[in-house]
Amino acid sequence: MKLPIPAEEQFRAPAHHERVTSRIGLALAVTFTTCFVTGLISHLIQHPPGWFAWPSRPVGLYRVTQGLHVISGVASIPLLLAKLWSVYPKLFGRPLVRSLPHALERLSILVLSGAAFFELTTGLLNVAQNYPWGFYFPQVHYAVAWLAIGSILVHVAVKLPIIRRALSRTTVEEPPAEGLSRRGFLVTTGLVTGVAVVATAGATVPFLRGVSALAWKTGKGTQNLPVNRTAAAARVTWSPDWRLSVVTSHGTTKFSLDELRALPQTTAELPIACVEGWSQSATWRGVSLPTLLKAVGAAPGTAVRVSSSERGGLYGVSVLPGEHTADELTLLALELNGEVLAPDHGFPCRIIAPNRPGVLQTKWVTKLEAL
Repeated sequence: MKLPIPAEEQFRAPAHHERVTSRIGLALAVTFTTCFVTGLISHLIQHPPGWFAWPSRPVGLYRVTQGLHVISGVASIPLLLAKLWSVYPKLFGRPLVRSLPHALERLSILVLSGAAFFELTTGLLNVAQNYPWGFYFPQVHYAVAWLAIGSILVHVAVKLPIIRRALSRTTVEEPPAEGLSRRGFLVTTGLVTGVAVVATAGATVPFLRGVSALAWKTGKGTQNLPVNRTAAAARVTWSPDWRLSVVTSHGTTKFSLDELRALPQTTAELPIACVEGWSQSATWRGVSLPTLLKAVGAAPGTAVRVSSSERGGLYGVSVLPGEHTADELTLLALELNGEVLAPDHGFPCRIIAPNRPGVLQTKWVTKLEAL
C-alpha cells in the first residue's frame, strides 16, 4: 500500500514556524561566521600570502582564535540540525519548482546544506584526529568553507524579507498548537547547544576542564603536555654526533647540544595551541632566537626557515617570520616543565614561539636558515 505524500500545510507544529526558523538561523549565522573567520585566520597563518602579517603578541591570541573556531563549529552542529528540522516540511511543497528563481533558491539551499554538513563533519573528525578520507584535509576544508559562506550569503539575501518579518515584534501570534511550543523548541535548542559547547570548551578554556567531559588531550601526555605526533611516528632517532646547523650569509655554524646549553638561556610560560582546538600552557627554557641569531652574526627580525629531522611529515619545515625571530620569547627550547625535552616533545631541541599554531612549532630541529 502506497502511503500518501503529506502536503507542506499539514505540518503545523510550532517548531516549523518562520519565526523559529529565523531565530535559529540567526544564531547559526553568528556561529558559522565566527567559525569561518577564525578558520581563515588559521589558514593565513599557516599559508601566509605576501600581504599577511601575524604578530607574536599577545602570546595567547591564536589560542583564543582557534579555540573559538572549534567551539563555534561544535555549537553549529545542534543549531544546524534544529534549523533543518524547522524547515524540512518545505520539502513537501508543491510544485517542486515554481520558477527559475525558485529553482536557483532550492539549489543554493542544497549547496548550503551539503557544504555545511561537510565542514562540520570533517571538522569534528579532525578534532578527533580521525581521517577516513584520501584528500588533504586543510586544503579541502578551506575551499569548502568559501563555498559554505558564499551559499549562506546568497540564502540570507534571498530570505531577508521573510527574516525581517519573522523577527519583527509586530508579527501576529498564532493560536497555540499541540506539542512543544516555539519558545520550548528554542530553549531546548539553546540548552543542547550550550551542553555541546561546555562539554568540549575545556580543551581551550582551562577553568572548564573539570566539567568538560570531551576536553580531549589536555593534562595528558609526557611531561604534562599532550603529544600529537610521537618521535616513533616521525621516525626520528638520536645520535651523539647530532649538531644544529645555523645557516646565514656569513656561512654555516654548527652547535652541539652542550654548546647550545652554554648560551644564555631564557625561560618563558607559553601556550601550545593545536589546530584541533586544544591548548595548554607550559614552562619552556632554551635559547631565544634573537640571542642565537646574534651569536652567528645575523640580525634578529630576519625570517628563518626551520627544518626538522622528521621523515615523511607534512610539517617537517616551517618558516618563522621576522616578527617572531625578533621576539625574545621565541625559543629554541631545550627543556619543558623543568626537564630535558622528552623525545616525543622534540629532543634535542624544538621551536616554541608565541602566538603560533602547534603544527608550526617544529620539533626535532636540525637546521635553521636565515632567509
